[in-house]
Amino acid sequence: MSTAAALLSRRQAALGLLASGALLPLAGCGKPAEQILPAVMPSEGMLPGTAQHFATCLPLGGYGRGVLVTSWQGRPTKVAGNPRHPASLGGTDVLAEAAVLEVFEPDRSRAPRQGARPADWDSFAAALLARLDRAGDGAGLRVLTGQLSSPTLLRLLGAARTRYPAMRWYMHEPVGEAQARAGAMLAYGQPLRALPRLAEAAVVLALDADPLGPGPQQAALARGFAARRALRQGGGPLSRWYAVEPLMTVTGAKADHRLAVAPTEVSAVARALAVAFGAALAPAELDPAAQRFVAAVAADLRAQPGAALVLCGEWQPPEVQALAHWLNAQLRAPVDHVTPEAAADGDLATLLQELREGDTLLILGSNPGYDAPAALDFPAAVRRAGFSAHMGGWRDETAALCQWHLPESHALEDWADLRALDGTAAIAQPLLRPLYGTRSAAWLLGLLGGQLDLSAHAAVRETWMRGRTEDWWQGALRAGVVPDSAAPRVVPPVARLPTLAAAPVPAGLTLALRPDAALYDGRAANSAWLQECPRPISSQVWGNAALLAPADAAAHGIATGDALRLVLAGRSVEVPALVQPGQVPGVVGLALGGGRRAAGAIGDGIGGNAYQLRQPEAPWYAGGLEIQRLGADGGLLLLQPQHRLAGQAQELLPSWTAADAAARPPEAALPSLLPPPPAADGPAWAMVIDTALCVGCNACVVACQAENNVPVVGPEEVARGRDMHWLRIDSYDIGRAEAPRPGFQPVPCMHCEAAPCEPVCPVAASVHDHEGLNLQVYNRCVGTRFCQANCPYKVRHFNFRDYTDSQAYGTQGADSVAAQRNPEVSVRGRGVMEKCTYCVQRLSAARRDASKAGHPVGEVTTACQDACPAGAIGFGDLRRTEGTVARLRGEAQHFALLGHLGTRPRTTYLADIRNPNPALGSDA
Repeated sequence: MSTAAALLSRRQAALGLLASGALLPLAGCGKPAEQILPAVMPSEGMLPGTAQHFATCLPLGGYGRGVLVTSWQGRPTKVAGNPRHPASLGGTDVLAEAAVLEVFEPDRSRAPRQGARPADWDSFAAALLARLDRAGDGAGLRVLTGQLSSPTLLRLLGAARTRYPAMRWYMHEPVGEAQARAGAMLAYGQPLRALPRLAEAAVVLALDADPLGPGPQQAALARGFAARRALRQGGGPLSRWYAVEPLMTVTGAKADHRLAVAPTEVSAVARALAVAFGAALAPAELDPAAQRFVAAVAADLRAQPGAALVLCGEWQPPEVQALAHWLNAQLRAPVDHVTPEAAADGDLATLLQELREGDTLLILGSNPGYDAPAALDFPAAVRRAGFSAHMGGWRDETAALCQWHLPESHALEDWADLRALDGTAAIAQPLLRPLYGTRSAAWLLGLLGGQLDLSAHAAVRETWMRGRTEDWWQGALRAGVVPDSAAPRVVPPVARLPTLAAAPVPAGLTLALRPDAALYDGRAANSAWLQECPRPISSQVWGNAALLAPADAAAHGIATGDALRLVLAGRSVEVPALVQPGQVPGVVGLALGGGRRAAGAIGDGIGGNAYQLRQPEAPWYAGGLEIQRLGADGGLLLLQPQHRLAGQAQELLPSWTAADAAARPPEAALPSLLPPPPAADGPAWAMVIDTALCVGCNACVVACQAENNVPVVGPEEVARGRDMHWLRIDSYDIGRAEAPRPGFQPVPCMHCEAAPCEPVCPVAASVHDHEGLNLQVYNRCVGTRFCQANCPYKVRHFNFRDYTDSQAYGTQGADSVAAQRNPEVSVRGRGVMEKCTYCVQRLSAARRDASKAGHPVGEVTTACQDACPAGAIGFGDLRRTEGTVARLRGEAQHFALLGHLGTRPRTTYLADIRNPNPALGSDA
């Protein structure tokens, strides 16, 4: 059973790492040399080998997300959100959850290299300092970084600029805030950052924006969305969301009303809305349906002064961004403004224009060799440099172009500090000593500032300990947040109305680029967990696809799965086709992050490289795209190939309005010939999932994978229809064919009280325990798969192969992955059935703690519940009449999935609740 504890000891983990060559002499695996402090002080009776939880911070796009990491004597195994951190508020995202696998990836860079030859840190330092000494004031020294929010790195960079005043600093972030900053400049004359307070918004209009999609604030924004979308007894009114967009996004899927328009028509909608609020702009030309939509939205926004909000996506041009600022000013919208971090001297395009023959180029934490627009020809520019060095965690595409490559420590291996988008700082403490001979970016910037052997720990302490005590330092480490560090709120000047020219209609098809929901900009392409993480709405895995509107697919004779070649400005990318209902005709969507050439054994060659088609002057939308059909098999892999079910979507995922739910009588228990379950004195564990709150982000899926040692199977096995996820998120289209409206439904094991899987098992491997859990006894299972065939929910998965040793993890990856595994959960071999256990190891630990303390078992959270940024999952003891689960089961919108089968599931649901505008009717 999964409660078999400690099957993977620390010694086995270390041996596994040694077998893969992952460890330098045994010192590599263990606690850091400097003191790190757990978020919760261990009790006096804590035994060696017991898990501890440490607060730290993980970067994404240059900004920090606060997390709590579970560590087993120097082995981080699980990430959870830090409720004290404003970017997570207790939730996580898929990239944060996958960080514990990333640190143990065997493809990470291990030692410095000069060209193809191994080198050492001293040789690099000597070569760099010799060049800088000859330059004197730093003429020709050019430093390229990603987005920087770290106070320590910005301080060290400032010291280097003081020492070398002629040095130039450039910033390149493929998914950044460039157009948003430009929009703020147009509106306010200064680059203010807008921070929406979604929890206070009664009406929200998303203009080509996806706040619920991937990004550094995904968890916090999802929590803000959920704060006004939960229909509860005695709760307040639901917020209402509108979306105007060309591609189907998570935000569009959750919106109450959605208008599909071409990218150039988003500005027309924004202009028409501004005219409705008195803006002196030329009226926009809109079709009748769009005019009706704008009129209804304008009236709804006007009716909620101080609680109405307009969001504009990064993909829209600065003029539309500025118009959104003007609208928010008229609405007195719940938005805070802060001054962003210091800007660099230029971007990547500026660097390539200014780079001269013989210059010294240092690249830190950026990979323009992969993610720069191909039209910029970054490889040719790097060859002009007389000295080039790249610091990063992998020998990636940029490392292959540079003369020197320096391995950077992982975020869980070294000290750092990061700010969230609101300016709140957090000190990142390492969870283990560096596995390889890596160093931090602080060492390199310290070298530029004249500090020859600066450690990241010393650099961070120098930033924060001036005038502070050791007690303050320890408190900041335990909390995971630096107190009172948020940026001061700025009262913006009066927003100016931008000049809006009519956007030209592009010729041919328009390419629309977006960050990938799992791989983001491609930095996580070598993570097996994320490659096999199904994307929201489409459920695609192991690659990206060209998203086509049904009308465009029919016009070109294309079906889902066909192999396509996308051609733009003389460059091409080959990807499979995926027909996406709800997408506006004339637009082809493509996710970033695929087509890596030097990601590692896992990510190389997966998907197509969208950066080959990216245009420097139009990074998100570009006209003139051509499509060529290459064949019928493009290698498309979907975990859920069917989303529209004939007349059954409402039965599987009910969707009601708030008024419908209020008028609905409570669900009555169906009669059954089966005897009631025997009474027990202990807890009766149950789960309730609110589908109105679920945003389909899959954080729960990856969290379950990390907690329960769930393996990946790889693209070959997925192509055979297999996967091992204990938890999946089904996506059903519950709208009309011309106005689809996807809904999300997480599906773990139902833990049925009358479980159909139990009586058919010939060896009693599927059993029921006294607390209502349906458990699987692994050492009894003989692989008949009768239980899988008898399960109506299809939540059981069979180990056709020994997936724990799967090459889907990469070359010798299984040995390295062993160090990440949770020692409280057994590692299943080939030939057994696996399924969700409600994280029975956590229940067992709570039971032991309660027994020692002499009180009943208290609150327990499952891994999926911990991860959910929207708080959609409730878990607890059903016998506690005042508990969360009992209360949720009493809601009017409560239902049991396939409840008519009489399985009496312990996992039940709340229906998807929408709040449509009566003036627009319902999209259902």
